[in-house]
Amino acid sequence: MYWVTGLVPGGGENFNACLIIIDRFSESVWCLACHMGDTEMDTALLFYNNIISTCGVPKIIISDRDPKFISGFWTNFYEILGTKLAFSTASYPQTDGLAERMIHTMEYIIRRFCAYGMEYKDHEGYSNEWVTLLPAVQLDYNTSQHSTTWKSPSLVEKGWNQLSTKQPKNSIICGREPMIELLIA
Repeated sequence: MYWVTGLVPGGGENFNACLIIIDRFSESVWCLACHMGDTEMDTALLFYNNIISTCGVPKIIISDRDPKFISGFWTNFYEILGTKLAFSTASYPQTDGLAERMIHTMEYIIRRFCAYGMEYKDHEGYSNEWVTLLPAVQLDYNTSQHSTTWKSPSLVEKGWNQLSTKQPKNSIICGREPMIELLIA
C-alpha cells in the first residue's frame, strides 16, 4: 500500500490523495481516492470495502513504515484478519522492486492527470476531475500486457481478459495504443 499525496482536490469530497494497492501475484492495481488526513479507521474501511470485500483477505501486506501501518489499530486489524505485515526497509526500499516500479508508474499517471488537466467528454460536457478518471486508468492498466508475465493482470487473476475502455471519438488521445502506454510515454 502506498499513498500518492499532495494532489489537487478533486471529486465531490475534494479528495487530495490516492491509495495505491498492488496484488503481487497478478500485478493488478487499485487506485482509491482518499484524503491525506484520513484516519487509520478510514483507511481500514477503504481497504476492506474495496479489496477484502472483492478479493478476500491477503496473506501478507508489504508496506513502508508509515505510522498508519505500525499503529496499534492496524496491528490488531492484521491479527483479526490473520494477515502478516512485512515492511520494506529504509535502507533498501526496493524490497519489492516490481511493486515499486508499478507504484511510480501509477503515481506518474495520476500526477499527470492533475498537472495537465487531462480532459474527457462525458454526458454533461468536459471534465478534468482526476478522481473520475481513476477507474479508467485502473481498468486500462489491469488489461494491459505486462512485460514480466506477458499477460494482463486481468487474465492472470480471472483467467479471461476484461474488455478495456475504447478511445472516444473526441479524445485528445488518438490511435489504438492502450491509454497506459500513451500516458507514460
